[in-house]
Amino acid sequence: MNKEQFSLKSFFLQRLKKRYLHIPLRSSDELLRMLKEAEENYIIDSNSRSIIEGTMQLEKLEVRDVMVPKSKMVMIEHQSTTKELLDIMIKSSHSRFPIINSDKNKIQGVILAKDLLGFLVEKQNFEFNYKQYLRDSLFVPESKTLGALLRDFQQKKSHMAIVMDEYGEIAGLVTLEDVLEQIVGEIEDEHDLEEDNIIDFGEGRFLLKANTPIEEFDEFFKVKLQVENLDTVAGLVIKGFTRLPEQMDEISLQGFNFKILKTDSRRIHLLEVERSMNGNNA
Repeated sequence: MNKEQFSLKSFFLQRLKKRYLHIPLRSSDELLRMLKEAEENYIIDSNSRSIIEGTMQLEKLEVRDVMVPKSKMVMIEHQSTTKELLDIMIKSSHSRFPIINSDKNKIQGVILAKDLLGFLVEKQNFEFNYKQYLRDSLFVPESKTLGALLRDFQQKKSHMAIVMDEYGEIAGLVTLEDVLEQIVGEIEDEHDLEEDNIIDFGEGRFLLKANTPIEEFDEFFKVKLQVENLDTVAGLVIKGFTRLPEQMDEISLQGFNFKILKTDSRRIHLLEVERSMNGNNA
């Protein structure tokens, strides 16, 4: 930091004390404006601002906005053999697995990959009895806020929850990582690279990575978006807003409704997409 930046920082700190420390903020928008001003004056960096903004959004986002839908869940039937269990665990690379009944409508509990692997090390010639290692499942409604879910995870020392819809049916699952990604951004590993850019939630709702190529969007939805010099869906949405949208902003474009699920001060990360009811282009 040079002398000019240091002097500016000192001035801005004094300004913050005078302006905010003795006057309570009246809204989250005021706080967001203060954070933006702090970044512009080198008090915080863009990453710090993004984390604070992401934390603030946890009380606005709901579980349904980030959950893995039931169609994408990796579940293990209660009658599966040890070999079948191991094959599923190796193929999926997950660490936690819901055990479901034969009718696929009730979760009996959760088993951890480390329990099966520990068992196989000691008792290779025996059949794994999952009931001895079954852990209680955490069940949450789709409408629960991510802030409340994070508190549940902390209190119950859990990393995964089964999401139930309004009729008491399994809607999907949500993990601690899903919540943390809303704060710190995408947490990717070598397995995430294989995930689909577009996930069908059912009932006409789709989760979409914002950097999905326009060509892939067109192919998936069997449409031909009218774009010029745009490569990704994020570009289309930003052009529609004529600015970088904020979390939970919505816009209708070319027969689709786009809802911003995850963004920061630099780019859009996740979108929810539905076909417009009237199907008209914006």
